[in-house]
Amino acid sequence: MVTIFYKSQDSIVSEVDEEILSQLDYEDILWVDLVEGTEHEIERVEEFFGVYLQTRQQAEEIESSSRYSETESLIVANASFLIPSSEAYFSEPTSFLLKDGILISTRNRELRSFGDTQRKLSHNPKAYPTGYHIFVGLFETRIDMDADMLEGVARGIARLSRRINLAKPEDIDQDVILEINTLQENTMLIRENIIDKQRIISGVLKSERFPRDLFPKLQVMIKDTSSLVNHTDFSFNRLDYLQDTFLGLANIHLNKITKTFTVASVIFMPPTLIASIYGMNFNVMPELQWTLGYPFAILVMILASLITVVIFKLKKLL
Repeated sequence: MVTIFYKSQDSIVSEVDEEILSQLDYEDILWVDLVEGTEHEIERVEEFFGVYLQTRQQAEEIESSSRYSETESLIVANASFLIPSSEAYFSEPTSFLLKDGILISTRNRELRSFGDTQRKLSHNPKAYPTGYHIFVGLFETRIDMDADMLEGVARGIARLSRRINLAKPEDIDQDVILEINTLQENTMLIRENIIDKQRIISGVLKSERFPRDLFPKLQVMIKDTSSLVNHTDFSFNRLDYLQDTFLGLANIHLNKITKTFTVASVIFMPPTLIASIYGMNFNVMPELQWTLGYPFAILVMILASLITVVIFKLKKLL
């Protein structure tokens, strides 16, 4: 699907039809957005603007030159946009081309940041006179969403922290460590995603093509991304602390179990020794002739166990 955004009087209008390109004044076109574009749609856009759109493989490359580059007539930028789900986050590569102040974006999924930016175009068209402004607006919206994701991770960490703090050692199970791992993975993805945008914005700040009125906003965005990166570091530290706490509680629980088995085995060692002695098959064993030999052996075993228990209690081991 191709959506064309263009200026019409004092507003910005959108049309879902690539054929309308030939009917518009070139100077009125602001943004061409391709979502799961067909071969025909891609060829039509490439032919009209005289460009080659980035493939998904090119958009996924991590080299600096692949993330942001400029030629005599083009600016090319590739960024990853995070998509949250109930289980984890995953990245969607998105490619941008800027030519003659017109933005061309290609992606394979609907992204909330694009929908939010499109609504901003209709509500405040004067703030987006060129494709450069739309490009910066997209990243500005995306950074705000990344901040919301980080806040969501922070809330998840806080809930997990309360759960661990209120739980007894025996109530801690492997679900806790799995949840910590999920939060670590999500935080890492958000951090990578923010740094990716930081690299692109840094490239834009070095460009001489972008309108100067955008530079103050870009500098604020750089500061915002830096603060978000610092926040991810803080989240990692909190998760490391929770992981150490979990392992500490697990060790305490394990030590209690080990102590229980150790005490039980020591208590039953004297009776076991007595039973072993009286279980020997020697010819000369006076106790075999005792009328009360069996009750006597049982009584000795019970007394040996009780004496062991008393010693443990005096040593405060029980």
